[in-house]
Amino acid sequence: MKVSYNWLQSFLKNKLPAPEKLAEILTMSVFEVGEIKKVGRDRVLDIDVLPNRAHDCLSHWGVAREVAAITGNWSSSIGAVLKKNCSNGAAPIKVEVKNKDLCPRYCARVITDIKVGPSPKWLKERLEVIGQKSINNIVDAANYVMFETGQPLHAFDMDKVGGSPRRGLPPRIIIRRAKKGEKIITLENEKYELNSDILVIADTKEPLAIAGIKGGKKAEIDQGTKDIILEAANFNPQNIRQVSKKLGLRTESSLRFEAGLDANLASEAIDRAADLIQKIAGGEIVPGLIDVYPKKIRPKKIKLEVEKVKRLLGVEIPKKDIIKILESLSFKIQDTKYKILNTIIPTWRLDITLPEDLIEEIGRLFGYEKIPAQLPSAALIPPERNDSLVYENKIREILVSAGLSEVYNYSFISEKDIITRPVLVELENPVSREQKYLRPSLMPNLLKNIKDNLRFFNEVGLFEIGKVFKTEDKRQKTEVSEEKKLAGVFALKIKSEGTREFYQLKGVVDSLLNKLRISDVWYDDANNKQQTTNNKQFYHSARRAEIKVGDDLVGWLGEISPEILERLDIKPRVVGFEIDFEKLVALATEEREYLPPSKYPAVVRDIAVLVEPSARVEEVLNLIETAGGPLVQDVDLFDMYEGENIPDGKKNLAFHIVYQAEDRTLTDKEVNDLHAKIVWTLENEGGWEVRK
Repeated sequence: MKVSYNWLQSFLKNKLPAPEKLAEILTMSVFEVGEIKKVGRDRVLDIDVLPNRAHDCLSHWGVAREVAAITGNWSSSIGAVLKKNCSNGAAPIKVEVKNKDLCPRYCARVITDIKVGPSPKWLKERLEVIGQKSINNIVDAANYVMFETGQPLHAFDMDKVGGSPRRGLPPRIIIRRAKKGEKIITLENEKYELNSDILVIADTKEPLAIAGIKGGKKAEIDQGTKDIILEAANFNPQNIRQVSKKLGLRTESSLRFEAGLDANLASEAIDRAADLIQKIAGGEIVPGLIDVYPKKIRPKKIKLEVEKVKRLLGVEIPKKDIIKILESLSFKIQDTKYKILNTIIPTWRLDITLPEDLIEEIGRLFGYEKIPAQLPSAALIPPERNDSLVYENKIREILVSAGLSEVYNYSFISEKDIITRPVLVELENPVSREQKYLRPSLMPNLLKNIKDNLRFFNEVGLFEIGKVFKTEDKRQKTEVSEEKKLAGVFALKIKSEGTREFYQLKGVVDSLLNKLRISDVWYDDANNKQQTTNNKQFYHSARRAEIKVGDDLVGWLGEISPEILERLDIKPRVVGFEIDFEKLVALATEEREYLPPSKYPAVVRDIAVLVEPSARVEEVLNLIETAGGPLVQDVDLFDMYEGENIPDGKKNLAFHIVYQAEDRTLTDKEVNDLHAKIVWTLENEGGWEVRK
């Protein structure tokens, strides 16, 4: 806002500091001053009034109050003293406010027999210094008072307002919502179409002004104007902001109403303007102020603890200095004898609502530069360890180092993304028709990512950590539950031999579980299990496995079903896994008993077994471990194959068997005998063929 140095001086008793010094004072205490420009015999300060103080400081009077509080230099007020015979009586107009929520207060005065002409030189200069064009003495007086007090005003030619006393018809002002299709031509001859969201000042026939924003052409002040209706009102800030934005019409008036104004300012400003108009344009102020003010705004009262000032600012300010600072800002203090100051807040300070607001005012006028810098005294309590977050980051590092890339997908899917038939959670208010459901699995979006990335890369490996959603029936009520999952997919654009993709991704899963120090991991053949879980439906019926830790199922690994790939138009073979993230974290964080490794060497032998497709890996593992006894330290499945060189109706399972003793080095004879026993058990008890 542009502020005249000479205009500010007119409010203050003593001489102001030099413009440069004044700019420094304002910048340090309240508002930053951007530029000082010389205009004639005056200086103009470009002050950046912040939004939280626009309601009381977008005016010379408001800035003068701040300067007075900071410098202790204050003498005059702007309240106009009207003649006693102008204060009371019945004004010859009618005012009706139909929307009191949008217009909390409306004041009007009538001035008759005025003479419209050029403004006096001093008034022109004051307006031109701050960049405002002089129009005529009536309009200039209204603008002058607005820049002086912060209260916008408007003057209507009374003879053009729905009747006139000269014609025996009392003018009638109506504050209402515009009717759909109504139009108004503004003072600049711009035409606007109105609707019911817009508040207007109207007579009995049509709108005269867009409330709080712009006057209309119909009741414009011109050289023939003799009688005027002077208006000062208070409008709803939100409505003014919305209408101003909608019409693309921002004015000095709308700028002030948008910030919110003190409703009590309207009567002071209209009296000041009426007094000024009478002095520069003659005329008679008709007795009686029309004032529609149904809910009067009263000063607030805030209790301020003197001790709290010290706690928040970190410096002790004497009580008498606190009172002096508050009183310099026009706050009234009651009961100064006690440690709690009952502070009455002037109605123009809309930003003061809490004791902390008062303490901020005390701090800035005391001087922030006087408050010593010191470390706060507080107990630093470390946050509670979040295992889920810790392992989420650790899993990311492991999978990225294994060559996979992380993706972040939306939790929403569309109907065309439903590649299995689970019970879906439908959103009541979806963002769009394409995001209508919550995802039951991470796989649908990951497969879409695979398809998109295979256009650019020959090898794609992706993973995601996220939540999936499902419905549960509880106490005859359907509830939505969510689970955190880890899923990954891998594909090669170049056709590979055998099951390379499967074992490559299995290696990634093995590495992940190993680095999380999860033991007793094994893969169970799930081909013949009578389960219909959503996870199982994603995978090839003969190329899938359950990921187990002990007897606990933690996830699935397998080749994605060809039917699903065909539906998504994905040509290469794709393998994937999905693991219960919470189970993974629980297994990774559980207490473990560590045993020292045997100091004696281990012996590794491989064994390949031909079994029926229906045979489960778990059955073969159980026989090997039972036959081998305590000298079998570990058994790992490293290959599962069906196809060329394998008899029809058979599949090949290949295992590493680790032999090791805790108290001695095993001899070749011991290992050979034990291995032979395992072979015999598999062939005679299991009925399978061990390949020699």
